[in-house]
Amino acid sequence: MDENIYIPADVPSGSINEYLNNYDDITMGSGRLMLFAGDQKIEHLNKDFFGAGIHEDDNEPEHLFKIAGTAEIGVFAAQMGLVSLYGTDYPDVPYLIKLNSKTNLVKTAQRDPLSMQLIDVEQVAEFKNNSGLNILAVGYTIYLGSEFEHIMIREAAQAIYKAHQVGLLSVLWVYPRGQAVKDEKDPDLIAGATGVAATLGADFVKINYPKKEGEKSAEILKQATKAAGRTKVICAGGSSIDPKAFLQGLHDQIFISGAAGNATGRNVHQKSLKEAVNMCNAITAITVYGKPVDEAYKIYRGEGE
Repeated sequence: MDENIYIPADVPSGSINEYLNNYDDITMGSGRLMLFAGDQKIEHLNKDFFGAGIHEDDNEPEHLFKIAGTAEIGVFAAQMGLVSLYGTDYPDVPYLIKLNSKTNLVKTAQRDPLSMQLIDVEQVAEFKNNSGLNILAVGYTIYLGSEFEHIMIREAAQAIYKAHQVGLLSVLWVYPRGQAVKDEKDPDLIAGATGVAATLGADFVKINYPKKEGEKSAEILKQATKAAGRTKVICAGGSSIDPKAFLQGLHDQIFISGAAGNATGRNVHQKSLKEAVNMCNAITAITVYGKPVDEAYKIYRGEGE
């Protein structure tokens, strides 16, 4: 158990043990989170699951569950409907239920983004009790800077409070996006996003890696990790890139910038099952166990098996 866990005051006494157990499970006792993101079936439609450079197995939704059920991960994030279809075949997977989602068909130039709840925390708690599945957390996306941000901010605040009431953890995806946002990866805006997550009481906040011309992202991310306070920062994995470069970036985010983990989707699930599992295990080696990049890369390559 990580000795630095801060128990939020909105976790009632009767739910503290559940909260602590879920926190310990989701971070594997390290205080850092390896989140395998499987929520893109709505967010990105099928573009990220079929096409050039993507393994043919990725077009089948069960590929996600096979990876999550085989690899060493902290939590697998997906919508409740998908979990309800496959979860009973993978009962030992640690799950995060994503409460809201939207497709990417309507672009910002047409309308500012709005992603409202598909389900609420009470329904997740009921689903957990009825199914017996290992549900540890809920997640919610806020598009900061959208003209509809007030709706998402309120829904997120309500979800976090209700999740803590039943001992579930909360992870916010907070992305600056909308016609008022000129640069979605501006360091000041990214730091503002983590600060918003902190004011809402989130346990973790997922953000995009900030970028600024002439500066190193690993250095400028420090602003965001400090602005988050007791809310822990994890970075989105982004589009698939060279595996070693990905692992190096992940290592820098944690051990230079002070991030507390990562949320990786495409850099995992677009691979074959064996390669995806190896990639998850390599990510966990860095995130949870603090292994150096070269050692993690050997795990990805399957060396020493």
